[in-house]
Amino acid sequence: MELKILEQYILGGIIATWLGFALIYFLGMKKRKPADGGLDLHKKANELVWTRPQNDGAPDVIIVGAGVAGAALAYSLGKDGRRILVIERDLGLQDRIVGELLQPGGYMKLIDLELEDCVENIDAQKVFGYALFKEDKSTRLAYPLEKFTRDVSGRSFHNGRFVQRMREKAATVPNVRLEQGTVTSLIEEKGAIKGVRYKTKAGQDITANAPLTIVCDGCFSNLRRGLCKPEVEIPSSFAALLLKNCEAPYPNHGHVILADPSPILCYRISSTEIRCLVDIPGKKIPSVGNGEMALYLKTKVAPQIPPELQGGFIAAVDEGKIKTMANRSMPAAPQPTPGAILLGDSFNMRHPLTGGGMTVALSDVVVVRDLLRPLENLNDSIALCKYLDSFYTLRKPVASTINTLAGALYKVFSASPDQSRTELRQACFDYLSLGGMCSSGPIALLSGLNPKPSSLVLHFFSVATFGVGRLLLPFPSPQRAWLGARLILDAVGIILPILKAEGAAQMLLSSTANPAYLKSPFLH
Repeated sequence: MELKILEQYILGGIIATWLGFALIYFLGMKKRKPADGGLDLHKKANELVWTRPQNDGAPDVIIVGAGVAGAALAYSLGKDGRRILVIERDLGLQDRIVGELLQPGGYMKLIDLELEDCVENIDAQKVFGYALFKEDKSTRLAYPLEKFTRDVSGRSFHNGRFVQRMREKAATVPNVRLEQGTVTSLIEEKGAIKGVRYKTKAGQDITANAPLTIVCDGCFSNLRRGLCKPEVEIPSSFAALLLKNCEAPYPNHGHVILADPSPILCYRISSTEIRCLVDIPGKKIPSVGNGEMALYLKTKVAPQIPPELQGGFIAAVDEGKIKTMANRSMPAAPQPTPGAILLGDSFNMRHPLTGGGMTVALSDVVVVRDLLRPLENLNDSIALCKYLDSFYTLRKPVASTINTLAGALYKVFSASPDQSRTELRQACFDYLSLGGMCSSGPIALLSGLNPKPSSLVLHFFSVATFGVGRLLLPFPSPQRAWLGARLILDAVGIILPILKAEGAAQMLLSSTANPAYLKSPFLH
């Protein structure tokens, strides 16, 4: 009987989803066509292949920033024979509280880029899924890794150690040069970017020119404004702690606690440390300096932490090393400019709840590398700009799926005084707890293993329909029917603005634009 009811929920979800697809399709038809214009990319690439001119060894590509995206791109393009200049503000070991969880989909991109050894010898921890906590209940959500032939899983680590390993790997390529300096501006001539101006560590002002400049200078980018239409939103901030010498309830899993007012994340980043990220909604957060934050964490947050972690959590608060960082969200809104493109957090950000940032960045690196590989010469900036416009379509399945899921889950997982939102939150927890495709489908989306926007919309509306079914069965009433209608409206109100920001029509249609590109070489 329970199975039959579940089938009804899923069938209802499918119907609701396709109605949503129809609405999104018709709303999006007026937008521009996919960036490749339906042309064969290999044909377009061949039109750009010229004999490489002899020169004095000037770089082919300047990369601004040597974080995850910049270092990975420098290694990949350098290995393909490009002369690369990387300019990074600080080449020292960084201590950051984000970029510490790499999803399996991101690890697969590391393998594709031949950078998987960068997670070795840094005390990285394997991650096989998530545990979801709500009040006194918990459920385990495993990554669907059974079909993979390689050692594919998530990895968690100290971000600085990982980035340093990638920089070291890039520096092993003879035609890659890493230089410490601060890029002050892009050089523009007749509407095209010709290079950068930067100040070295010694204070010397330098001008560097190259046919292509790729800006990967992170979430605080001061160069993005001329290359995109940035609309940065700050929905919340993280208060970060390091919990030491304690064991999590589910080893080798990330932990998501559906707390009040918003989720708490815990995951191991070394053999002795667990990172805890407490989400605090809004732009104003308790002060660390005057003790408000410590009081908030002890009185409001600690009682909601799983008992196994409470002791380590309170000890970390008492130690006083509380770090905070604003969580930024910025849809990709490119402004194609000859001679330059954006990559990484300088181009596109999402709420870090689902840990998808590095997966999106590495996926974008693979797309750019594959697009540039056939080209021997990058000097025709206008032709190159038109060719690279296809990047914005090819990145859509992975990037838009992860972005949309992050934004939607953050809103669904956050507590609300509204009863319909509370019901949606409970429905999401119960739906994921059902197991089978109800858990493996969403976790495959979150992990980057199944970057299909259509599957995302299907599961999202299936959750909403499941929630309505719970309200109407076994005996519907007018009040519960009205609550169910409000639940559906809330679900639509959550996901449609995110889909619109991501470019709904292009997002959904692009998932079938280049299926060969998405095919994994690591499956049976």
